[in-house]
Amino acid sequence: MNNFSSVTLTTGRRRSFWWPLIILLIVISAIALFWFLDRNGSAGGIFNLAGADNYQAVFLDNDQVYFGQLDDANQTYATLTDIFYLQIGQPLQPSDPATNVNLIKLGGELHGPIDQMTINREHILFIEDLRADSQVVQAIKRYKEQQTGQNK
Repeated sequence: MNNFSSVTLTTGRRRSFWWPLIILLIVISAIALFWFLDRNGSAGGIFNLAGADNYQAVFLDNDQVYFGQLDDANQTYATLTDIFYLQIGQPLQPSDPATNVNLIKLGGELHGPIDQMTINREHILFIEDLRADSQVVQAIKRYKEQQTGQNK
């Protein structure tokens, strides 16, 4: 009987050695899977955008803000299309407190950029989803209506 109990004890020790190792491998695999999905945007990721037709305000670390439709925000490089930005003009008279703020469509600048921007995600400070009734989105809609009216 002594031999039988020593075999049982050895087998029991082997089982107790493998189970923590298997559990540890499962936990490591789960962490790696969630990290991979997060980096590729499939599991929600850092930026959760309101929808494909909505506009976002993208705040960059160089103090610039762009408005447009953001895609691939969870990738190393995000893509912004249908881009607008604010141009702030100084009042003509120093006594005039009103500042002139215009929403400008990207593309009419001297260097002639296309309406797409690839932005390194490390330079994005934060992103805000814009409501459909925001002043910026309303101005974008008016701009688009004017453009379609001029093209007819």
